[in-house]
Amino acid sequence: MSTTTPPPSAIHLPEAPADQAAILSAGGVACWTEPVEIDTYEPGEPDPYPLFLDRRVYQGSSGRVYPLPMIDSVAHEKRPRAWEAIHLENAYVRLMLLPEIGGRIHIGYDKVAGYDFLYRNNVIKPALVGLAGPWISGGIEFNWPQHHRPGTFLPVQTRIEREPGGSVVVWHSDLDPLQRLHGTHGVRLEPGSSAVEVEAILHNRTSQPQTFLWWANVAARSHENYQSFFPDDVAFVADHARRAITAFPRADRPYYGVDYPALAAERPGADRIDIYSNIPVPTSYMITDTDGGFFGGYDHDRDAGFVHVADPAISPGKKQWTWGDGAIGRAWDAQLTDTDGPYVELMAGVYTDNQPDFAWLLPGETKRFTQAWIPLHGTGPAREATRDAAIAVAAEGGGTGIRILAARRFEGASIEALRAGEVIASWRADLSPDRAFATGVDGGEEGLEVRVSHGGRVLGRWAERRADPPEPWVATAPPEPGEIAGGDELVVTATHLEQYRHPSRSPERYLEEALARDPGDQRAATALAWRRLARGEDDAARALVDAALARQTRRNLNPRDGEASYLSGLIAERQGDAPRADRSYAKAAWNAAWAGPASLARARLALRGGRADDAARLAEAAGAIPEAARILLLARGAGPDGMNINDGVGSTHLGPLAAAVVSHG
Repeated sequence: MSTTTPPPSAIHLPEAPADQAAILSAGGVACWTEPVEIDTYEPGEPDPYPLFLDRRVYQGSSGRVYPLPMIDSVAHEKRPRAWEAIHLENAYVRLMLLPEIGGRIHIGYDKVAGYDFLYRNNVIKPALVGLAGPWISGGIEFNWPQHHRPGTFLPVQTRIEREPGGSVVVWHSDLDPLQRLHGTHGVRLEPGSSAVEVEAILHNRTSQPQTFLWWANVAARSHENYQSFFPDDVAFVADHARRAITAFPRADRPYYGVDYPALAAERPGADRIDIYSNIPVPTSYMITDTDGGFFGGYDHDRDAGFVHVADPAISPGKKQWTWGDGAIGRAWDAQLTDTDGPYVELMAGVYTDNQPDFAWLLPGETKRFTQAWIPLHGTGPAREATRDAAIAVAAEGGGTGIRILAARRFEGASIEALRAGEVIASWRADLSPDRAFATGVDGGEEGLEVRVSHGGRVLGRWAERRADPPEPWVATAPPEPGEIAGGDELVVTATHLEQYRHPSRSPERYLEEALARDPGDQRAATALAWRRLARGEDDAARALVDAALARQTRRNLNPRDGEASYLSGLIAERQGDAPRADRSYAKAAWNAAWAGPASLARARLALRGGRADDAARLAEAAGAIPEAARILLLARGAGPDGMNINDGVGSTHLGPLAAAVVSHG
């Protein structure tokens, strides 16, 4: 009797349908929906009993999930499952998106190099890593408003948009079930470009300020010759919450319990933490300071990789995570895949530079941004990168090699090498994603500069930098409230604990201490009033915000900041006092930061009170807040020349109403 070992699981990508193949052959972008069969270890059923987990520590912040259920089991056997998949392809890149699993990019394939620049996991094999349980490795996971959010393993709504010029965007939209925030991310491919662009739209649809972070979690297959790279000015990296730091790329001290200098004394190069195989235990590091807007990873065995590019003013976050090249890492590899082996995560943070590191969204506020990933091949690690081109510079023989790979075609581009501001060599070349331009100069990097331009436009510029930055600060635990001398530091500490969602320290003790010392401290009173309102303690919130407003208006009836007035209006609205709410919101609208949400709130009150004209006027004053468009539609529908919202629409006929809202914008 003979037995045969079944072949390893593999994802087989379907051919493009005839109409999309025709678009592709004409140089355009193909996009279609077609299920893909993937061997899957199914998650178990949600726990029927609620888990409050008030003090659970998760990714350095609060791990509360209530009222969501937890899933705490995964099947031990896999079975084929057809997953809804959206396929996006142009001449250079092929992507597979999975809208049933958070709208992730599961496959990113460089067609020129024949290389998966994103880690391809050929099975869906969840581990209990996510905030609410299941989480899978591979591709690009989009994390917001908290890391490994519940939505990471929940379905999202999708829409395919073909833009003028031939670009295609696959939009994914979901509501965060914990904070009720609305997130949309679009994955865009353009004709003739190798760049994979993601456009994110993050909206606070609630009446309260909310904290959030955005980390795009990119996985790349790793081995002893896989290298992470960061801008040249990165000299230090930090652990979560900046609890510890070390030098980069050579760790100059013990980090995560590993004595890297001692290892390097035994084996030269063992302190290089940009090389996956040098890290024996699960390890995170995030850059602390850089002016650069790029980073990525490079597979020296396959001479290919990728670079991430974004505006460093809003996207400072650059992180590597690995399970480690050791026994623990191999155990986690077995938990997350069958045969695809280890990977590193190269995460890109927007409005955040550490984990946890949250930013704020005001009521009604929307933040919109883009980021891009560009496949690399034939270059080595990039030393500079833009949306147009990546520049690699490295020692080569007795001189310095220069490699340039463009993200789109630039015929007759100009490449110049300079020393001390003087051109020492120049070239004309057709740059494209098909092949890296390769050249070199005599001598080393000292004083060297490389410029790439086309038609007078700079595509990229790299210059040798020698810097000795000071060692960055390391976070420390805040003192107990009674040990803090000043009220300002008490409020700053409370804000930090609130903003970072501290799992075990409540900001309320610090706010209460500030108010015990000064009952009229308007900053502490306002912050504590928000928390009381969130718990449904309306009367306590009212007393606190009245104290804050009394201090603010003691000498000036027109405060510089409208937050307390807005909060006063929200409390009054919750208590059913519409006239007081309207007066408070109107005062808050004197301040530009609160004018939008305050006008929206007044429009809501006017519509509820049957004042359609006022509701329309105030909704228009609220500006681009999406909820204002809905109120405007309803208000105009109440007039004699508008849409009757009960005529063929309403709650059971949402199509025409939705179309009208979309057409309004």
